[in-house]
Amino acid sequence: QVQLVESGGGLVQAGGSLRLSCAASGRTDSSYGMGWFRQAPGKEREFAAFINWSGDITVYADSVKGRFTISRGNAKNPVYLEMNSLKPEDTAVYYCAADRSGFARTGIYEYQYWGQGTQVAVSS
Repeated sequence: QVQLVESGGGLVQAGGSLRLSCAASGRTDSSYGMGWFRQAPGKEREFAAFINWSGDITVYADSVKGRFTISRGNAKNPVYLEMNSLKPEDTAVYYCAADRSGFARTGIYEYQYWGQGTQVAVSS
């Protein structure tokens, strides 16, 4: 079992920046790929970014490419999501998720472990 806890959300003006963190505990000896997803009110949860275990492969949704950066700490933990040039449409609850497959995953059903989410609100 892996437990994930997100932090770093908050309220920011459009054009601003936030950095989200996802700390993993429990069975972290396995090589997990990590993803960030987000869910806006009334919408389905959607993929935002992925990073593999070694940190040399990243994948981004088109909607965040060039503005968001996913990275891992030196000990592979925590996982960060640096969000720049934020827009009101980035407002959502952001979730981190862990997958043990070793492949770059973008689907919500492909991840085995999820955090509780952290709220990001971007004002115009």
